[in-house]
Amino acid sequence: MSFENFNFHPSIVAGIRALGYVTPTPIQLQSIPPIMQGRDLIGLARTGTSKNHGEILKGEGYGR
Repeated sequence: MSFENFNFHPSIVAGIRALGYVTPTPIQLQSIPPIMQGRDLIGLARTGTSKNHGEILKGEGYGR
């Protein structure tokens, strides 16, 4: 799966690509869909797995 499968705004996808990300991590795969639905969640993953990127999505207007 790639980030394009999440149906992000094209500018979000462009930013993700510009940062060199290609494939979501397991925590991103499991957490992005509920965040985009506006649901709260608690996730547990090792350091360095990009957990904070979900909060960026919320700040960009996803997950209201």
